[in-house]
Amino acid sequence: MDKFNNRTTIENSSFLSTFIEKKKDGKHTLSIRAKRYISVISIHLIFFLSFFIDIQVLEGTLSASRFLGFHLIDVFTTIEVFVATYHMPINMIIGTITIIIVYLIIGGRSYCSWVCPYGIISEIAEKLNNSLIKREIIKERIFNKNIKYIFWLIFLIMAFTSGYIVFETINVVGILSRAIVYGWSVGLIWVLLVLAIEIFYSRRAWCKYICPIGTTYGAIGWVSATKIEWNDNCDHCMVCHDVCFENHVLELTKAKYDKERKEKGIKNQYVTSGDCTLCGRCIDVCHSDALKIDFRLKSIL
Repeated sequence: MDKFNNRTTIENSSFLSTFIEKKKDGKHTLSIRAKRYISVISIHLIFFLSFFIDIQVLEGTLSASRFLGFHLIDVFTTIEVFVATYHMPINMIIGTITIIIVYLIIGGRSYCSWVCPYGIISEIAEKLNNSLIKREIIKERIFNKNIKYIFWLIFLIMAFTSGYIVFETINVVGILSRAIVYGWSVGLIWVLLVLAIEIFYSRRAWCKYICPIGTTYGAIGWVSATKIEWNDNCDHCMVCHDVCFENHVLELTKAKYDKERKEKGIKNQYVTSGDCTLCGRCIDVCHSDALKIDFRLKSIL
């Protein structure tokens, strides 16, 4: 991928080409996308090895686990358990607080890009969906981004009224995580069905509109310390919008704000939306080096 000589969009790049980046000096290095894939695969390899050969480093699944014996609990799972049972064990409280602190530092929805196994599979489906749209086999379908809050409430209401954590029965993230660690299950058929919906009906539908896990981490993301930073090198080519699956978070890259920024002397801005997954795809394609991942509290350290 040569972003300095080519405008790299979803449409004009092959899937594999996005894993290697050509620098200005001609050297090749791993793209942020490649590093994300390495992160997801490494985390689940440790899960697998901890169970299969009992190395006891990262035990369990993404829903609930232990890292070197210390409990880690998914935030939405904890909320579900509480509204379903009106009870929250001390280990669950400690594990949830730990996870919240971690994502307050590294970015709420970075979970979706750097940890979630379904996220990288969904990117493959996204490429296929885009190809079908380009060939006019299917239509592009985009829905109101606030639908995710409705699903978030629905799953909690179901837990409250039934006394069970209903979402976990259809949670493709949990199903995949358990399959990777413990082996094949019939639940993978549901995962394939969701993928089919994303390929033939709506791009990244699960992640954008349904998954309450991402919605919960998105709430943390609004105040997280790690953000995408924009600078005025930007020439407003809008390629970043093409590759971002939550492209409303990149509103600040539009030229219409330049006059106001110039009047106020603003040269740098942060993407503040909690919907940003810090996937770095916008950085991978930015030929003007106008975007980077930045720890916005570094000035106080």
